[in-house]
Amino acid sequence: MPLYNHLKEYRARLGVNQQEMGALVGASRQTISLIERGDYSPSVTLALKIAAKCNAKVEDLFEYVEDENEEE
Repeated sequence: MPLYNHLKEYRARLGVNQQEMGALVGASRQTISLIERGDYSPSVTLALKIAAKCNAKVEDLFEYVEDENEEE
């Protein structure tokens, strides 16, 4: 699933590291790292928590791009 994110940029704006971001949203540093690398898609709840802490909309942080090669 092609889900892209801008978490690293928003986290930098907040001036927090991955460990601190995880603590703010109730997730581990590893989870934040996986999300930033695109290796993990957060739950809706976690995505909403992250967006709230970043003072952003979920759509600003996460972007879904259709894969033209995928069959429906």
